[in-house]
Amino acid sequence: MTPPAVVLLSGGLDSATVLAIARDQGFRPAALTFRYGQRHAVEIAAARRVAAAMGVTDHRIADIDLRVFGGSALTADIAVPKGRADAEIADGIPVTYVPARNTIMLSFALAFAEVIGAADIFVGVNAVDYSGYPDCRPDYIAAFERMANLATKAAVEGHRLTLHTPLISLTKAEIIRRGLTLGVDYAITSTCYDPNPEGAACGQCDSCRLRLKGFAEAGLEDPAPYA
Repeated sequence: MTPPAVVLLSGGLDSATVLAIARDQGFRPAALTFRYGQRHAVEIAAARRVAAAMGVTDHRIADIDLRVFGGSALTADIAVPKGRADAEIADGIPVTYVPARNTIMLSFALAFAEVIGAADIFVGVNAVDYSGYPDCRPDYIAAFERMANLATKAAVEGHRLTLHTPLISLTKAEIIRRGLTLGVDYAITSTCYDPNPEGAACGQCDSCRLRLKGFAEAGLEDPAPYA
């Protein structure tokens, strides 16, 4: 029987690739997407497209409102940085960091995994292009996995959980190449922090610039729509 796995699916390039990897590794992915008070609903629509394209039969969308706390350009009235150079993007923790977001989302994924009997969670964190985010580092992931195996009924009963981060040490170009070998359609993904109402990416936020750089380094053109 194909084992289930929970995959955090934002609708972006990285999470779509992780979903394809989980499926390729023989898991039956159950996708989990969050409507967390982000600036736009474009990524929710993208997550639905990606899940449908990859044949996911169990796709949950959880509602949590991190606007209650704010503190990020993605959840508060703070401008999304545009046109920053690579050196600026790599320097420090950006204002697009959402406080404790990965911890919150992984906790939801942990609950979901317990309910469906999954011993595996996949998440698309990356410590190369997003090293400024403290909740994307390998030591954070290892710490969360240790906590998960102390905090759940399943683990106490001997069903240990594994947190998979297959992209954590890959460059964006390497992620794109890997996804293409697995048939990921990047045209239906959305990575932009500030897309227009029609869903076209801005091309200038940190996320867009890293994505475009990745496609360029892979010798490819990004198929996603840009304003």
